[in-house]
Amino acid sequence: MGFAEFQEAAHEAKKIAFSFSSPLIVHHYDADGLSSGAIVKSAFLGRPHRMWGIKKLDDAAMEKLMNEREIIFVDLGNNERVRELKDVLIIDHHQVKETGKPQINPMMHGIDGGSELSSSGTAYFVFGKNADLGLVGALGDMQYPLTGANKTMCEQGIASGEIRKEIDLRFYGRFSRPLAQFLAYSEEPPVPGIAYSEERAQKLLEDLGIEPRKGEEWRVYADLDLDEKRKLISAIAELISRKRRVEGLVGEVYDLPKRPRRSALYDAHEFSTVLNACGRHGKPELGIAVCLGDEAAYLEASSFLALHKRMIREGVLFARASMSDLGPFLFLDARGIIDEGIIGVVCGMVLQGAQKPIIGIAHGEGDIKVSSRTGRRTGINLGNVMNVAAGKVGGIGGGHSVAAGASVPTDKVNEFLIEAKVVIEMEMAIRQKAKD
Repeated sequence: MGFAEFQEAAHEAKKIAFSFSSPLIVHHYDADGLSSGAIVKSAFLGRPHRMWGIKKLDDAAMEKLMNEREIIFVDLGNNERVRELKDVLIIDHHQVKETGKPQINPMMHGIDGGSELSSSGTAYFVFGKNADLGLVGALGDMQYPLTGANKTMCEQGIASGEIRKEIDLRFYGRFSRPLAQFLAYSEEPPVPGIAYSEERAQKLLEDLGIEPRKGEEWRVYADLDLDEKRKLISAIAELISRKRRVEGLVGEVYDLPKRPRRSALYDAHEFSTVLNACGRHGKPELGIAVCLGDEAAYLEASSFLALHKRMIREGVLFARASMSDLGPFLFLDARGIIDEGIIGVVCGMVLQGAQKPIIGIAHGEGDIKVSSRTGRRTGINLGNVMNVAAGKVGGIGGGHSVAAGASVPTDKVNEFLIEAKVVIEMEMAIRQKAKD
């Protein structure tokens, strides 16, 4: 198994896809699902096709698909009932379930779908186009820093002019936010003494001798020269180091030269946030249009982006004050507080530095939405934990080793948590025994 074999499988998947006369392309609604869905749609431009973005491939979704003749699942497909459908192709990166249908998945070729290649990257290698969207989906699925097949895709995108890689400050808004807003509203991490105050951010710029305007136009971080960037990064590092260790402040950033420069689409990390805002607020079709370069769609998406970031900020504040330690994992009961569409994002943000997994729950559509995250060093396979624990209480679950989710009946939450505790402790014991 290896990358060469994966490429051969991708080539075969492309043949199957183009053998379909008029497929329904069914994709997930998050950044990776939208990016990969858009790559497939781009490949089918000029060919008959339809699109459907969904939250999960559950029985309700399956019932709507029973009469479809040709379906391409993207960032989905791990429902065993897929075997009941007619002509199907699955483009995915989650832990594999046997469906009896053609599937292209890096996990089947020794490539880690949780860290080395997402569905958008898989779709890129199938159709050979839109490396920039492949990168956006990878970053949206928290696959950073880039390794393995992701790194290969990035290098190919650099060669094609779709991607530019630099080492720089990793704050949100390098190309899209005026400098004072760029500093005041950074959340990963917030800057002590400046966070949420444009006035104090403006004062810092003045103290550093950095002009916030050039003529009538507000400057953005990308407009600064090298000396100005150095002064600003040093000042930020000093402010942060007084409160916490300065980790991840500077690192690889990825610009997308073929996207509008003074927009949130020029930075690959920011692009993924725009897509998450579209999908998780019920507008997956808007995210697809943004990926395909629709300017009007981007303007509409910007309003959802502001709402999305506000909800995440409020969710993180709640989570930090409300998490419980249940022994083998941290627990966040966010029912009625945090929307199911962002509970996973919030769990990922508050996990940083934790030595154990976090499991968060929120109200779903008639059930309880569960999201879980863990660091790679724990060695816990959350995809397995969610699958086993949810299955024991009449729900469904799965995902990656470090990020997974489930849906469980509303009256089975406590039973689910007990089952999750059992599975996690079992995995921890196996890992400890292997060390000994």
